[in-house]
Order: sequence, then structure tokens, then C-alpha cells
Amino acid sequence: MKIKNKYFALLIIFSLLAFGCSKSDDDLPDVVEPRVDFIENLNLNDFIWKGLNLYYLWQSEIVDLQDTRFKDQRELYNYLNDFPEPENLFETLLNRPTDRFSIIVDDYIALENSFQGLNLSNGMVFGLVRYADNSNNVFGYVRYVVSDSDAAAKNVMRGQIFTAVDGQQLTVNNFSALLFGNNTNFTISLANYNNGIPIANGNTISLTKTELQENPIAISKTITEGSQKIGYLLYNQFAGNYDGQLNAAFANFKAENIDQLIIDLRYNPGGFVRSATYLAGMITGQFNGELFSKQVWNEKVRAALPADRFENNFTNEIRNLDADGTVILQETINSLELNKVYFITTGSSASASELLINSLSSYIDVRVIGSKTTGKQEGSITLYDSDNYTKTGANLNQNHRYAMQPIVFEISNKNGVNYPAGIVPESAAFPGVELREDFGNLGVLGERSDPLLNETLNYINTGRKSIQKSNKTLQLEEFYSSKLAYPSKDNMIIDFKN
Repeated sequence: MKIKNKYFALLIIFSLLAFGCSKSDDDLPDVVEPRVDFIENLNLNDFIWKGLNLYYLWQSEIVDLQDTRFKDQRELYNYLNDFPEPENLFETLLNRPTDRFSIIVDDYIALENSFQGLNLSNGMVFGLVRYADNSNNVFGYVRYVVSDSDAAAKNVMRGQIFTAVDGQQLTVNNFSALLFGNNTNFTISLANYNNGIPIANGNTISLTKTELQENPIAISKTITEGSQKIGYLLYNQFAGNYDGQLNAAFANFKAENIDQLIIDLRYNPGGFVRSATYLAGMITGQFNGELFSKQVWNEKVRAALPADRFENNFTNEIRNLDADGTVILQETINSLELNKVYFITTGSSASASELLINSLSSYIDVRVIGSKTTGKQEGSITLYDSDNYTKTGANLNQNHRYAMQPIVFEISNKNGVNYPAGIVPESAAFPGVELREDFGNLGVLGERSDPLLNETLNYINTGRKSIQKSNKTLQLEEFYSSKLAYPSKDNMIIDFKN
């Protein structure tokens, strides 16, 4: 969706008039028991409150965010002064637990980088699972390794199991500090799977985190099955700076004249709606200009903008702009014009991944193989502390790098349908095969040894599932993945201006 700055300015003017506020420090009214760092914290808290008051999806349901909550700016400031930590104010104003995804960060540069696949990482992408004995012990399993990373250099391999970090057993209580704390170096202790109760094997690997750029187009290949050519794409993030490479991959599929297509989103937590729309056009192409998805924002935003601003349409062209509005990529989409597509999913497939599957299902035959997705049908924008809440807006606060990524819209397919409980394979809505990953037998991504890809190929060839019963991983609880520790997490994002 595209919103022009004049509309944002209009919304902000309404908000400022309601309180008669000013961003000048000289205009700050007297407050109750001001702190030493009053000015800086108050300006930051003021940004948080006003940004959420303007854009937050559930603004009208949160008492302390309602327009009539404070009679004037002085009363608002006195309220804000009770929150010395901006994170506490932010959490207080959210609609938890319904809202599972809104975040605030203290470094928007790291957030912006993360949206484009650049993170502080050692290159080992992994999931965390409780032991099968129902204890609080946790083991990690390696999903894949990013190329040119420290983990790649140390020969970390998909399927490896680790149970301890720096000699400490991983548990549900300490995994965050051990794996995602301020430490940039740690040593993992490897183990044998042992049916979900791993046994240490005495091997260790020391890993170092650096700024690492991950290409989300991990695998793009054509698989020959008898007389059929099947395109396979392992796509791990909807990162806009890789839209051109994604389009190039589809140029290859088109040149190969593939008969079927598999999009593997099992480890894709989401990203830009724009990139999901482009990918939909690459898969299809026959629906150019038709409605791909639609958004519902709060009452304030809907009242200020025309209805078509909340619609995302199929397109036959990639057109990406930078923050200043300069075109950085413009090219025709390589469309396959397919009428059927196969998706591989897990519980880590979220937001833009679910949007792509759901929205395409309104137009073509969509089959899903794997396990239930996250269930995230809401999206966000990045709010900066400037006059119009964009990074290029006037008076961007240079005293901090805080930014908010609040949920501001709910998104659905053209029929108004979405799946907040997750997309379920082998269901009435999404035919296919329900099959969880086997942590003790992951195989090689992109090869028949990978059980999920193997099952998808069998399903394509026969139209039936080949597995007879669910595997043992159904008994295990995978509760976290390393990508959730990235600033971008599982966000579904639209640009402020584009």
C-alpha cells in the first residue's frame, strides 16, 4: 500500500491540534517531580504515545491511547513522566496478549539492516526444542548454515544437535542469555539425537558472531522427475533488496520451461508485503492488476485515506524506491502463469509467507506440505521520532535511535479471509500433506533425502500422500528459532512511502 506524506501530515496535524503540542523543549509545561533526564525521556515517550495514538491497530480499544484520555498536553506529559523506561510505556499501551508482534527497538539501523537480511550472526540458523522427557532441558538443531559465515568455516552442518553452550545445559530459562545475550562468542556442545533425549558426544564447536548478510534465495534449482521438470525455491525472507535476484531465479525457471513449482517457506518468517506481491506475480502473471490482498487499519487512518490505499494488486513490474523516492530497481516480472503451486511450511512460516499462500489460494490451486504455520495476519510499519514519523521527516530526533514497529493493519486475501490460527496443511482449505520435520532425520535441503521435499515430490507425482502416520516429532515442542532473535523477527512490513 502507498500513502503519500501529505496524508500522514494531515493525520499528524489532527493529532497535534487535539493536544496543542509542540516538539520544542521550551514549550514543555511543568510536570510533577521531573527527573534529571526529563527532557530526553519525555520527548521519547511523547513520540511513543503519539505514534501509537495515530497508527496502532487497536488504538480505540486501549484506554490510555484514546483521544479523550487526557484533557491537555500537560496532563499527557505528567502521565508519560511515570515511565522512566520507554519500553515499559510501549508495553503498557499494547493490546497484549492479542497483539503478539509489536516491538520497539533502540537501534533502528540494526532493524533496517535486519529487514534486508543483515544481522549480527555466526551463520548457524537453528531451532530450539524441549527434550522428549518433558523436562525443562532444551536442545538446538541446525536448520541450515549461511554461506561465508563463521559456522560455514567451522563445518557446522544441517541436522547437528547441540545441548549446551559454554558448558551449560540449555534450558527454557537460560537459552536466551546463553545464545542471544551480548556475547558474540560461544561454544556449543554437540550431542546425538537419541529420540529426543540427546546424549552428549564430546564434540564442541566455537562460533563467533559478525555482521552477516544472508541471501534469502538459498536454493533455486530444477528437479527432473520422469518427464516433469519441477522448479524448487528455498526462500528464507521477503527482503526487498533481493527482489531482482528473485526475479532472475524465475527467469531461469521460465527458460527451463518447468511444469510444476515448489516454494519452500519452512524457515521464512516474513518481510515486505511488496516482495510477496512480486513473488505472486512471478508464480502467476495472468492476474495483473487484480486484487492480491487488502488491509484494515484503525478508524483514524481509514478516515484519512481513500479506500484503494488499503489494496495491494498483482503487478507485472518490480519498481522499488529508496528512502528519497529514487528508483533503485525497475524491471518486468518474469511470470510463469501457473495454475497450481506447492508450498512447504512449518511453524516458522509466518506473516508474508502466510499472506502469499492465502492470497494465491483465491486464484489458483494451492497445495501445502508440512506443518501448521505461525498464524500472523497483521502487519506493521516503522515509526521514527520525526514530525511525520518517517526517517526522512523533519526534526528527526538525533538524541536516540529508538523506532517502533507496531501492528497497524490486518491483512486478508481478496475474499476477506485470513488464518489467525495458522494455515493447516491437508485441510479443507489447503489440500496437501501434514508432516512435521523429523529433528533426528532432516536430510539435505533441496535433495530427496529431505523428508519434506521427498514427500512433496511424491505428492506431485501421485496426487496422494505416501506417509502412513505422523512422525515422532509431533510429541516434541519446538518453541523458538534463532531468527526470532533478529530485530526483524517475524514482521510483515509495508513502506511508509513507496
